[in-house]
This record gives sequence, C-alpha cells and structure tokens, in this order.
Amino acid sequence: QVQLVESGGGLVQPGGSLRLSCAVSGFTFSSYAVSWYRRAPGKERELVAWISAGDSAKYGDSVKGRFTISRDNAKNTIYLQMNNCKPEDTAVYYCNAGVDVGGDYYSFDSWGQGTQVSVSS
Repeated sequence: QVQLVESGGGLVQPGGSLRLSCAVSGFTFSSYAVSWYRRAPGKERELVAWISAGDSAKYGDSVKGRFTISRDNAKNTIYLQMNNCKPEDTAVYYCNAGVDVGGDYYSFDSWGQGTQVSVSS
C-alpha cells in the first residue's frame, strides 16, 4: 500500500524560504517519477513540480526559478525547496507518485494528508 507523508509546512513571510519533505513507502521509490501538487482555497489542484526516476525535473510556470524539487532514493524521500515565496504560494501541498510517459507526468491516485503553507507578512 502506497503511503505518502508530507511535512515542513508553516507560515513564512513574503520573500522567505521553506523546505517541504515527503516520506514515501509501499512501492519501489527509485523506479517512479514523483511530484508536488498544491491546492489553494477555491482553486483546482495544480502540479507544481515533478522529477523523473532519472532525476530530470520540470516545473510549473508560476514557480519556475524559485522552487527546486529533489529526491533521495536512499531515504525514499521527496523534497521541495521553496525560495522567494509569494502570497500566491499559499496552499496545501501534496506529494504524489506517478509515471513519466514521453516527458509528461501521470499521477497515481494516492495522496497524503498534505501540509499547509501560508505566505503572509
């Protein structure tokens, strides 16, 4: 059974940084692509960033140049380094596993509880 446990959220001031972590279990972590999504109040869930099994990363336009996704296969953990945070980054952040098909990410329908990130002064 796939389990994903997010942590590291909190309150950060605009321009500040935060690092999210996601501990994964229940499947062969190193063989799959993994990702971070977010859902802001009143909005659809948005793919923030994903990283392939081969360590190739892609980002949504709204976070490109500010966020960095990484993975540690030895620890079965995904990270999201969030720099220069903006109020519009406020959301619940979720990690996810999926597959890379021709450079596009397809998610498995398995989600953690999420971690709240609030960007405010």
